[in-house]
Amino acid sequence: MTVLIDPPRWPGHGRLWSHLVSDLSYEELHAFANRLGIPERAFHRDHYDVPARFYDQAIAAGAEPTTSRDIVARLTTAGLRRR
Repeated sequence: MTVLIDPPRWPGHGRLWSHLVSDLSYEELHAFANRLGIPERAFHRDHYDVPARFYDQAIAAGAEPTTSRDIVARLTTAGLRRR
């Protein structure tokens, strides 16, 4: 299982956001997000937009903190990147 999250630095709707992805499968990603209580409407093509308040919780649950560039590279390598 490899779920990744980048730091919450993307502004929107008065908050900062992270991206939550899996470099294994969308099924893994959806299951992980569900366990955290992140709604399905937060899923956008290949990632979840996650409010900063979920960042520490995601890491505690097993998400690997990484950079935004690494997320894009790993999604691309895994064939899961959707533009």
